[in-house]
Parts: sequence; structure tokens; C-alpha cells
Amino acid sequence: MSAFFDTIASIWQNSGFNGIAADPRYLVMIVVACALLYLAIVKEFEPLLLLPIAFGMLLANLPGSGIIHMQFFIDTATGHPLWTDILNSGGLADMLYMGVKLGIYPPLIFLGIGTMTDFGPLISNPKSLLLGAAAQIGIFSTFFMAKYIDIPYNAVVGFLNGTFGWNIQALAPFTGPEAASIAIIGGADGPTAIYVTSILASGLLGSIAVAAYSYMALVPVIQPPIMKALTTKKERSIVMTQLRPVSRTEKIIFPILCTIIISLILPDSAILIGMLMLGNLMKESGVVERINRTAGNELMNIITIFLGLSVGCTTSAGTFLTPRTVLIVILGLLAFCFGTAGGVLFGKLMCWATHGKVNPLIGSAGVSAVPMAARVSQKVGQAENPQNFLLMHAMGPNVAGVIGSAVAAGILINIFR
Repeated sequence: MSAFFDTIASIWQNSGFNGIAADPRYLVMIVVACALLYLAIVKEFEPLLLLPIAFGMLLANLPGSGIIHMQFFIDTATGHPLWTDILNSGGLADMLYMGVKLGIYPPLIFLGIGTMTDFGPLISNPKSLLLGAAAQIGIFSTFFMAKYIDIPYNAVVGFLNGTFGWNIQALAPFTGPEAASIAIIGGADGPTAIYVTSILASGLLGSIAVAAYSYMALVPVIQPPIMKALTTKKERSIVMTQLRPVSRTEKIIFPILCTIIISLILPDSAILIGMLMLGNLMKESGVVERINRTAGNELMNIITIFLGLSVGCTTSAGTFLTPRTVLIVILGLLAFCFGTAGGVLFGKLMCWATHGKVNPLIGSAGVSAVPMAARVSQKVGQAENPQNFLLMHAMGPNVAGVIGSAVAAGILINIFR
């Protein structure tokens, strides 16, 4: 009989239930993962990436699963991955995560995005590039907030601890590379955020990826109140003139010229911009239809699964449930809001400069959430004026935002790597 009870005790000791009982944070993370799965499946919030990220989070927080070994990727002595341990002892998630650590997945995602992107609205109206640039203010303003957030945070903590006798832990300041990785959330471009973070601050990858894709999914919720608060009804009702047709020659020259110019100015942006423009060139040239379909469908889908699952597996309870993660989520939201506001305010400036020919709402599409942000501009504008069709006008700043976020990524990497 004692052998039976010893067996039961052994099963309990080695079970995940015992792990949850020992550290309830795992249960919290399982609930968070299920909530994200609900948003992805029921609400259809960015499901293509949110679903595998959420399921990876679920797997990573089942105690004893050993789904990923993050200690293999950051050697405390050298700071470099222990490739021998990964290859000899790593599992599926470890192998998939190598694509994130080596910066392989985000550029391939950009390749697929390029095959689905029409730069025609941007070429037809080059001024919209300025709106995409203005929306990047969310990135750079949030960098400074992240860099110095510890000062007001610790002041409040010191007051609460001294007044009420609490024992809230002080916050260690974010380093420059960490602040840069947090700030890139403001570009509303998940692959770019993952790419920058994997290079500059891989320890924050899970938190930043979840924040970036969550806010991308919440574009229809976050942006409209900001857009309405910063514009008048008259401005939202402005009807813009139809864009001029863009020739096939222009569409072919644009990705080549864009790659050359940006890569010469910012070599660190070359891989992201290059893959984006390669995908677009394959689409516009019309001579490689077979590989164009593969890059935009099969390859894109495979990389999306690998990227989402491996990133989700990095969000274990021990590293995710911290005050730093809460601040990352808050700062990411501020970055996104500032980016939206920056685009709208610059749109108002262009509206004034053109004597009412530019609807400021298209400036909100300067963030990089393609094409959702452009659709939000269309929806808000049409709610004020049913004859208002802003979608194609908003696509100009929207695709400019993709380019802008890649350029911003290159700047931050150049500074902090």
C-alpha cells in the first residue's frame, strides 16, 4: 500500500498541478493566454499571429513542459547563445526560436508583405510620405519616456513605501537598447518590433511582441477617439480628389530606387527595406508570378506560424509577470497613441497648407498597421460624410508608415547595437 501512495505522491510531485500550486503565476499566465486566444478566435483580433503567440504562451506556462530553454540563448558569461547546447539538447521551440534570434523571420515576413502591398497611392501622392514620417513621432517620444520612466516611478514608489509602510520594489532603469525596443512598438509593425528587440533586447521579446500585436489588433478601438478629439467635423468631412493613375513603369522603378536610397543612407535598414521592396518588385514586375504567390502565401504562412509560436514560448511567468512588463504595455500604448496623434496633427497642418484639400484623418494611417489603419480612416471619414472615400488616400500614408518604421528601426539599431 505504501508503494501505491509513494507512486501517487511521485506523480503529484512531477505534475504541472504541483508546479502551479508552488507558483500561482503560471495560472495567471494560462488565463492570459486563454484571453488572447479568445480575442484571436472570437473577436478575430489579428488572429494570424495572435493565435500562435497565445498558444505558445499557453505551452510555455504549463509547468514541467520544458517547451523552450531560454538559458541556452543568453549565456550569463558571454551574453551569446550557446549554440552547441541548443543543437544537442534543444527541442522544437528552441529550434524555431533560432529564426527569431538570428533575425530570419521578420525580413521574410516583410517579403510576404511586399507581395501584398500596392505602393500606387504613395507614388501618386508623394506628400503622403510626410504623414508616414510624422506618425513615427510615437517611436522617438516613447524612447525618451522609457529611458527615464524609472525616475517618476521610483518617486511614487518611495512615497507609497514611506507613507504606508509598503515594500514595493524600485524599478531599475531601462537601458538605451531596451528603451529603443519598447519605443518601436509605436510603429505598429509587429515584425519590425520583433526584429529590433531580437537584436537589442532579446530578454524583452515576449512582452514587446504581445504588446505590439495586441495594439495592432486594437487599431479600430484605439484610433477613432484620438482622431475625433484632434479634428473638427468640418475637417473630417473633407472630400479629397481622386488620385492620378500610376504607370507600371513607376511601380517597377519605385522599389528599386527606394531600396538603393534608403540602404545607402541607413545600411541597418537594408534587410527590412530590401525584402519589402523585393516582394513588391516580384508583384509589380509580373514575370515571377509563381514565386510571388509562394512568398505571399505558403512562405508567409509558414513563417507566421514559426514566428508566433516561438515568440509566444518566451513568455514564461517568471519573466513576463513583472512591473517592467506592465510598464512596457503602458508605454507601448502611449507610443501607439502618440504615433496616431502625430499623423493626424501633421494632417491638419497639410490641410491648412493646401487650403482644405487634405483630410487630416488620413494622417492616422501613418502608423504601419496595413491595411487596418487605412480602413479606420475610411470608416471615421465616411461616418461624417457618406460621400467620403478616403481608403486609397489613406493607403499612401499607411504604406509610408511601413517604410518609416523600417527606417526608424535602422536608426535605433545603428545607435544602440
